[in-house]
Amino acid sequence: MPEKTSKGSAGGSSRRGWAGRGLPGDADRLIPGLLTAAVALAGAFAVHAMVPVLPAMTGAVALGLLAANLPGTAAWISGRARPGLDFAGKHLMRGGIVLLGLKVSVVDILDLGWLAMVVVTGVVLLSFAGTYALCRLFRLPSPTALLVATGFAICGASAIGAMAAVRRIRHADTVLPVALVTLCGTMAIGLLPLLMHPLRLSPLAFGAWTGASVHDVGQVVATAQSAGTAALGIAVVVKLTRVLLLAPVVAVAGMHHRAKADARQHVPVPLIPLFVAGFVAMVALRSTGWLPPGVLDAGAGLQDILLGAALFGLGSAVRIRTLLHTGARALLAALAAWLLIALLGLAAALLITP
Repeated sequence: MPEKTSKGSAGGSSRRGWAGRGLPGDADRLIPGLLTAAVALAGAFAVHAMVPVLPAMTGAVALGLLAANLPGTAAWISGRARPGLDFAGKHLMRGGIVLLGLKVSVVDILDLGWLAMVVVTGVVLLSFAGTYALCRLFRLPSPTALLVATGFAICGASAIGAMAAVRRIRHADTVLPVALVTLCGTMAIGLLPLLMHPLRLSPLAFGAWTGASVHDVGQVVATAQSAGTAALGIAVVVKLTRVLLLAPVVAVAGMHHRAKADARQHVPVPLIPLFVAGFVAMVALRSTGWLPPGVLDAGAGLQDILLGAALFGLGSAVRIRTLLHTGARALLAALAAWLLIALLGLAAALLITP
C-alpha cells in the first residue's frame, strides 16, 4: 500500500509540474483561451485584408484591448480564457521570435555597406540608451524602462518578449511596454508619410528613415509602402539590420543578469534563452540561401500566426482604467522616446542615402 500511494503521489506531482508549466497536461485549461486567440486572429487578418495599411499584428493587439474592456467579453477574457491567453502571450511569442530569424538574411544586410551598418547600429544603441534614460527620467521602474527601450530600439513586441525572458521579468510586466510600442508604431504609420514631402525626402531616404525609426516589422512595411517599392525595399533591409541586433543585445543583458544572480544567490541563469538561440540559427539558415521561397513563405505565415496570437494575449491583459491611472507617465516617456528615435532615424537616413 505505501508503494502504491507513493507512486500515485508521484504521478500527481508530475501532472501538477507539467500543468504548472502550461504544457499539455493542462490542455483543458488552455484550449478556451487559445481558441479565443485563434478567432480574434482571424478577425485581425480579415481587417488587414480590407485595410492593408493596418498591420494584422496591430489589429491583434487592438482586438485584445477591446475584448478585455468591453462588458460583453471582459468576464470571459479574465476568466476561462485567461490561462490560454497567458500561454499565448509567453510561449507562442517565443516561437514567433524563432521564426522571425527566417526573415533576416545577413547577405542582404551586408549589401547595405559598412557605413550603413555602422550608422544603423549607432541608431539602435543611442535609441536604446536614450529611451531608457527618458523612462527613468519619468520615474518608470527599471524593468519597464528596459523593456520599453528594447522594444522601441529593436523590433517591438518581439524584442520585449526576448528581453523579458532573459532578465526573468514577469509576464504581466510586459503588458504596458507592448501597449506603448504598438501605440507609437501605429502612430508612425499615419504621421511619417505626411512628413515625407515637407522634409523633401526621396523615396530611398524615406524608406531608410522608416526602417531606422519604426518599431515593428509590420509597421515598417505599412509605413514605407506608401512611398513605393524602392522605399519599401530599403526600409525592410534597414529594419532587419535592427532586428539582427536582437541577439547581441539580449546576450549582453543575459550576461549582466547572470553575473548579478551568481553574485547574490548563486542561481544559474541561462546566458541566452533557447528561443533566442533558435532565432540565431534561423538567421544562419536563411543566410545560406538554401531554403526555397515556399518554405520561407510558410515560415512567415506561421510566424504571423504565432506572434498575432501572442499579441492578442498580451493586449487582452490590458485594462484601460488601470492603464489611464498608472500609465500617464509611461505614455509621456514613450512619446518623448518616439520623437527621439524619429530624429535619430532621420539623421541616419540622410547619411546612408544619396
